[in-house]
Amino acid sequence: MVLHESGEDYLEAILVLRQEKGTVRSIDVAQYLGYSKPSVSRAVSILKTNGYITMEKDGHLELTEEGETNAQRVYERHRFLTQWLVHLGVSPETAAADACRIEHDISPETFECLKRHVSQNNPE
Repeated sequence: MVLHESGEDYLEAILVLRQEKGTVRSIDVAQYLGYSKPSVSRAVSILKTNGYITMEKDGHLELTEEGETNAQRVYERHRFLTQWLVHLGVSPETAAADACRIEHDISPETFECLKRHVSQNNPE
């Protein structure tokens, strides 16, 4: 099943919220993303149907193994691209917004080459 940009955003939001709060409910995702509760409810239903998340009886959302893998991939891209753009002189707010757009479209090959290039030129 192909995961679309909005689905990736939801998975990433669940991952980030879980790291911040420990547990995640649909209302948390709605507030975090600034989306309406009905929109989040529909997206959660689609993500459940496609095997990316489960919902516990108490309403808490959990990432499946596939959901976790996708969320981690998108979040790694987001963090890396944001830091790289800030390093280039882009304001943190613009860098985060641009990284959010780029993270969905950059190919795995290009992302890996970019990471390698940055690590070779900026050893820590």
